[in-house]
Amino acid sequence: MTIRILLVDDHAVVRTGLKMLLSGQEDVDIVGEAGSAAEALAETERVQPGVILMDIGLPDKTGIEATREIKAKFPNVNIVALTIHEDEEYFFQMLNAGASGYVPKRAAPEELITAIRAAANGEVYLYPSMAKLLVRDYLNADRPSEEKIDLGGLTEREHEVFTMLAEGASNQEIAESLVISPKTVERHRENIMRKLNLHSRSELVRYAIRKGIIKA
Repeated sequence: MTIRILLVDDHAVVRTGLKMLLSGQEDVDIVGEAGSAAEALAETERVQPGVILMDIGLPDKTGIEATREIKAKFPNVNIVALTIHEDEEYFFQMLNAGASGYVPKRAAPEELITAIRAAANGEVYLYPSMAKLLVRDYLNADRPSEEKIDLGGLTEREHEVFTMLAEGASNQEIAESLVISPKTVERHRENIMRKLNLHSRSELVRYAIRKGIIKA
């Protein structure tokens, strides 16, 4: 599978560097680039990428706002934040906006490539230092003891699918494990997201951590 990537960063030199870095990957195809949120939305509609590398500091809107708008219009596009910002304010806002990954620009190239491939497979990738923020958020959360068993009326099978999704399994992997079809997995996933009022894979992961279903 070739991963179609859109690069969004207001610095042309950064985009050029990313193209040089990713051009050596056989499964990656750079299909477009944008220097602003408006361009990102237009290019997403034009080239239909599978993964967007999104900077947070854009000149017209933040990458957070751009991510939210793109996910609302193109929910199947996966977005990985690639940014200099490593504080929790930006991190949690990007996750809540629908990002599937968060990688600081200081990360090793291998980390970025791993994040891209994870996002393309419908998984969530968080740079280790950012994942620690999720753990801390979970540990500091003030939650009632019964919260762990309140899962919005999920059926037993939906609970199984929910747990496997939160652990990073793909639809195909879940289907094989539970001996059901990928279409059935997708139907369960849609029901889970509706019942729990979740809108992205990253929201699902954070919800699972808060409920104690998985450990970060």
